[in-house]
Amino acid sequence: MSRPQRPAHRGRRPRPKASKGESYVGRRFEVEVGPVAHGGHFVARVPLEDGASRVVFVRHALPGEQVVVEITEGTAGDRFWRGDAVSIASAAPERVVPPCPYAGPGLCGGCDFQHVALSGQRELKAAVLREQLVRLGGLSATDPLVADLVVEAVPGDEDGLGWRTRQRYATAPGGGRGMRKYRSHEVIPISECLIASPDAREPGAGTVVETVEIGGAEHSFEVAADGFWQVHPGAPAALVSAVLSALSPAPGDTVLDLYAGVGLFSAFLADRVGPTGRVLAVEGDPTASALSVGNVVSAEVIAGDVATVLRGLEEGPFDLVVLDPPREGARRPVVEAVVARSPRKVAYVACDPAALARDVAIFADHGYRLSSLRAFDLFPMTHHVEAVALLEMSDSRA
Repeated sequence: MSRPQRPAHRGRRPRPKASKGESYVGRRFEVEVGPVAHGGHFVARVPLEDGASRVVFVRHALPGEQVVVEITEGTAGDRFWRGDAVSIASAAPERVVPPCPYAGPGLCGGCDFQHVALSGQRELKAAVLREQLVRLGGLSATDPLVADLVVEAVPGDEDGLGWRTRQRYATAPGGGRGMRKYRSHEVIPISECLIASPDAREPGAGTVVETVEIGGAEHSFEVAADGFWQVHPGAPAALVSAVLSALSPAPGDTVLDLYAGVGLFSAFLADRVGPTGRVLAVEGDPTASALSVGNVVSAEVIAGDVATVLRGLEEGPFDLVVLDPPREGARRPVVEAVVARSPRKVAYVACDPAALARDVAIFADHGYRLSSLRAFDLFPMTHHVEAVALLEMSDSRA
């Protein structure tokens, strides 16, 4: 697990772009809100004077609501605009009062869904996963893996709050803690962040030790204090358990652990395959890879870009593969290098629904079908969701 640490309070910032005509920023429109979209916003259409309409991605709304949206980004020539729901004329049943005073239009950009009941948040995340798997992954909306998908809660948070074990703050004007606005460098002062654990630490120098226990097996992992480790306390055990359940590793199996981080999956996989098996861990971050050598002494470790390492790796088959790529996904070169080794099962740990769906489609092109899918609410109050997908070799390829 080697994804860069991205603080929850930082929204993606807009790139400078050329003006495309009259600015609509600050203009307000009454709209009916449509479905949720990937990224923590909702789709609406604004009618224009010439009879046309413009798509607006609206934050702080819910499907079916009648709202007043204020445009935050958009000119006459843009294909779509962005906006905030600043007034709610007709509220959805899932709407609640945000527990955090800094959640809302023009405030902290980190929590997309504080205005939604937890059950509603999880259904929104499931809806995004379903839509991406159908639109990009080529699955049918009636496939039970899609239609029956739910996002599971994991232990370690209290009503969706207090779960973030590491938190980076910006410096507010005049000093003190602050959070950035959505897609902005602007910082607002805060007194506390409600999704942060009371003992959350800021990333720093040196290393820390994290311990994970699953089914009586316990492993400790040395992790760089500024490196990647899941910030929800229930995440490591939930993900490892899901991967082990999906792969069913047996003594003697050979396993390829890609984007292996500090060795979280490798350690528990090595337990299952035993001394007659083999675990090969590949990680691009040199610090994480070096730490994994000490964390999983029974695994072979290679540091380097995953696609590059796979190109130079021996062509021999592997029984099982774990893929835990960064947000952009594994992509075609890695997927094709994996299927070339004919694993019977691939467990794909995904933090981005669109990237997962695109890679599922590539696996399908090579004879691997999606046979199980679980999703976990590891980032309550935000739009982020984690999934564990199992891809198995089809009968026609076997």
